[in-house]
Amino acid sequence: MFLWLKRYMPRGLYGRAALILVLPVVTVQLVVSFLFIRGHLEDVTTQMTFNAVGGLNAVIERVERAGSIAEAQIAVAPALDVFNMTLTFHDPSDMPDQDLVRWNDFSGNVVRNVIRRYLPDSIVQMQENKEIDVFLPSKFGPAEITFNRRRVTVTAPHQLIVTMVVFGLLMTVISFLYLRNQIRPITRLARAAQAFGRGRVVPYTPAGATEVRAAGGAFLDMRARIERQIEQRTQMLSGVSHDLRTPLTRMKLGLSMMDEEEAEPLLQDVDEMQRLLDAFLDFSRGAGEGEPEQVDPKSLVAKVVDDARRAGRDVTRGEMQGEGTVMLRPLAMRRAIENLLGNAVRYGTRAEVSVMMTDKSLRIRVEDDGPGIPAERREEAVKPFTRLDPSRNQNLGGGVGLGLAIVNDVARAHGGVLRLSQSERLGGLCADIVIAR
Repeated sequence: MFLWLKRYMPRGLYGRAALILVLPVVTVQLVVSFLFIRGHLEDVTTQMTFNAVGGLNAVIERVERAGSIAEAQIAVAPALDVFNMTLTFHDPSDMPDQDLVRWNDFSGNVVRNVIRRYLPDSIVQMQENKEIDVFLPSKFGPAEITFNRRRVTVTAPHQLIVTMVVFGLLMTVISFLYLRNQIRPITRLARAAQAFGRGRVVPYTPAGATEVRAAGGAFLDMRARIERQIEQRTQMLSGVSHDLRTPLTRMKLGLSMMDEEEAEPLLQDVDEMQRLLDAFLDFSRGAGEGEPEQVDPKSLVAKVVDDARRAGRDVTRGEMQGEGTVMLRPLAMRRAIENLLGNAVRYGTRAEVSVMMTDKSLRIRVEDDGPGIPAERREEAVKPFTRLDPSRNQNLGGGVGLGLAIVNDVARAHGGVLRLSQSERLGGLCADIVIAR
């Protein structure tokens, strides 16, 4: 039932931690303020006003017993001194029509309500000079009784609230500064992990709380194991491929001395083995070739397309949208695009390359007019050494099933993904390399 709140909740750890920190403080201040105003301030103001109402009754009763205004002034003088009040008589036309109390004056409204409860015919006006004027009807005309507001209200009713708010804000700021220092190591760990996921290694030293240090140490161990695994795979495949080149060269030399007709099938086998070794070398290099740098994807794609056209391939450039540069390994990305183009023209007749850049992502799309790949086999197609003979006729050019695997490795090394779908424009395969900027 609270799922709708997720869209309004902060996404980052700092924002969520700040919300957890601020929400209880604000809630406590609101509850304490409400209880103080409703439970304490209102009761005190009511009691003090009730005492003042007794003085008002005493004054007005003496006025009603007097025979003239002069006698009334003399009769109420002792009471006015005791209650610290003043009495003034006015013409009936000077009687105010309504009370004068500000809407946000909580204690003033309490005073007005208590006076009106016991003196229904009274008019109460809260003056700016901290005086309270109470108009009461009498036989000599409207009687204005004035007394100081301090008699019925607390001197500084907001003092506790203001003090609480000020210290609450101060402690919140201090907590924010401390929270920022605690979250900074987590942010550094996240940046290091994100950079490693995109094929870059940034310096990182575990810091912060014990749990964060433990996570940082585990990340460094994991990064070291992955780097060792990649290095071992590269060395193994490179060593095997390099060692096989020598016997292949001897075989070529021996076949060149044989009869041409007899040697031709064997030479084709040797050439096929040479292509396999080249594919193994490309796969062993993976996405780690070259250092990441700021690259203009449109310029990179344009060069790859021009090279393919010079090689006699029917490759065209599609839409090139967006401006700017992206952190890429140019050699690895170039190999990935060339592999997609090679597959496209091998299994189709023409290919089209397009680029779209936004503020958040880069998309390089290669489309062809070939048979494509069935949806249920696309996940399998990006695995190493996978051959999709029924849908992508291998007899059209051979291969060991490493082309899409290399492209997938390059995309993942840049923190992106390879997506395969059906081309709406050409009808064949549509391969998208999508990388976050």
